[in-house]
Amino acid sequence: MSHFTRFRQLPQETEATATEDLPPGSPRENLPEHAPEDTPDGAVTAAEQDAVDTAPGDDTTPVEAEAEAEAEVEGAVEAEAEGTDTGAAPAVGWRHRHPAAARAVAWTTTALAGALVLVTLLLPNDPARLTPAEFARIPVEGIAGAALLLLLPRTARRAAAVLAGAGLGLLALLDLLDIGFDEVLGRGFNVVFDWALLGDGASFLQDSIGRAGTIGVEIAAVLLVLALLVLPALAVLRLSNLMARHGARAAGTTLVLGTAWVVSSALGVQIAGAPVASRSTSDLVQARVDGVNATLKDERTFAKEAASDPYHRTPGSRLLTGLRGKDVIFTFIESYGRSAVQDPLMAPGVDAVLAKGTKRLRAAGYSARSGWLTSATYGGSSWLGHSTFLSGLWIDNQQRYRTVTAGDHLTLTSAFKRTGAWRTVGIMPGVTKSWPEGKFYGLDHVYDSRELGYKGPKFSWSTMPDQYSLAAFERLEHGKPHDKPLMSEIILTSSHNPWAPLPRTIGWDQVGDGSVYNSIEKAGKHPVDVWQQTDKVRTEYGKSIQYSLNSLVSYVEKYGNKNTVLVFLGDHQPVAKVSGDHASRDVPVAIVAHDPDVLKRISDWGWTPGLNPGHKAPVWRMDAFRNRFLSAYGSHPGPAPSR
Repeated sequence: MSHFTRFRQLPQETEATATEDLPPGSPRENLPEHAPEDTPDGAVTAAEQDAVDTAPGDDTTPVEAEAEAEAEVEGAVEAEAEGTDTGAAPAVGWRHRHPAAARAVAWTTTALAGALVLVTLLLPNDPARLTPAEFARIPVEGIAGAALLLLLPRTARRAAAVLAGAGLGLLALLDLLDIGFDEVLGRGFNVVFDWALLGDGASFLQDSIGRAGTIGVEIAAVLLVLALLVLPALAVLRLSNLMARHGARAAGTTLVLGTAWVVSSALGVQIAGAPVASRSTSDLVQARVDGVNATLKDERTFAKEAASDPYHRTPGSRLLTGLRGKDVIFTFIESYGRSAVQDPLMAPGVDAVLAKGTKRLRAAGYSARSGWLTSATYGGSSWLGHSTFLSGLWIDNQQRYRTVTAGDHLTLTSAFKRTGAWRTVGIMPGVTKSWPEGKFYGLDHVYDSRELGYKGPKFSWSTMPDQYSLAAFERLEHGKPHDKPLMSEIILTSSHNPWAPLPRTIGWDQVGDGSVYNSIEKAGKHPVDVWQQTDKVRTEYGKSIQYSLNSLVSYVEKYGNKNTVLVFLGDHQPVAKVSGDHASRDVPVAIVAHDPDVLKRISDWGWTPGLNPGHKAPVWRMDAFRNRFLSAYGSHPGPAPSR
């Protein structure tokens, strides 16, 4: 039986039937003895028709039905408090027994719904703007949305409210991702290609806090996402029902707020530097749309740039002629940035290691020059820094990385392979599965974490200590007889966050298969303890850089020879918690060689003598290094001259 049929039967009841079960003093005792004469038998009264109009229809979803039912009960409670009759049957349950409590719950829920909508409308995507003043503004999107909901019919209003609320929740989720990415990577979240990085983040968490802790964080993240999509939808739906019940009052309030927004915008009124008249949501939506368009355009532009390489047709016989016969080692030190050598808290220890290392290498017959490079990434995504340095292209996002590694653009490492004069190998302790990019980089063989023979414990994210990686390189490649010199790319990972626990330097004859590190790892600090205080994090970061530098200098001392050429650099700055807000993206770079002619070829670079670049040392973009290096140690780009 439909709602309409059920209500049409009401006038057919007899007076006795309608009143015989009602207790004395009930509202039905005050009804007139007869229905008004102008209401025909079987017709529907205005109150009954209103009940039909406001009853949930067959197409109402459970969420909408529950929200409407609650709104009707609240309306009845409000009407009872105001001494008016809603025409509905007396409420039952706890709301009827405790009307004051019901009103308090209804008002509190409505206030929370309004606050949630306001927060989602005004939430900034910049952590520096998370201040109370940001949430004391008037959002124009809320005013426009309220006006639209007042104009829509009931069914359309509900659908629009749910969609608008879910949209606000999605925007809030993206704002939170922006804040998180800004804290770690120094940039916002890219909605086109950054989703894959969430999986990398989960892997890092598992290495840092264990599987159980990571599962807990993942569950909390899923619940947060669901809450952000559902709760704002329910909040907007609740507010729209309230506005529908109090249409005149809602329209007046909307008009007043709209007028206040226009006046505040015209006069430039501000609260603590934040404009009262806000349109941040629409601006953020527009910025995201523009970002997607720019990303798609960037893909096409970069593909053309990557395909155009001045060294593409340069024959191997003309490449790297100034390094023939040398064992060249390119080494990336994880998170080794300008902050490590210039921050007042961390620099004293790191600078002391660099100064001592310069003296130790000089005593062994080596010289060094150092400068600065501006990395394409910050706080993470090390592979972007590696590929930028080696390819001579600015690779600051994942799409660019995929584009360049799918092609045949010449890298520093593949240039060595093109000559045919070197054996090219990679030591990649951070690679734990197949790595097809090895072919792009021109490496004859890649030793990943599974091939280095390590039997010791992981040090948080780092699969093995840097000293072990260098010892494995010596055992597997450098220390073996070979008919060609080596060009090696080595990634050192001990300075990867969370910088606890940390390994320590031991005698090279003690390294063995790495099992000696079990006791060292157990005696180390726990990441959770370190990350409770910023100063502790920064201190442990500085210690990790000291360890990596000591390991590298010690390796050259012990295993280097007159043909050794070492190029080492940082891949990016550490996260903002360590490097500070608005830190540069500069990283140190140094070239160490036993043969004086190697450094003589770069004498016009203006680099600082020693391992520690001075404040006035030149700063280049990281993508500029490839061409400068190939030019210094070979001929200018282009095909061989015709005879």
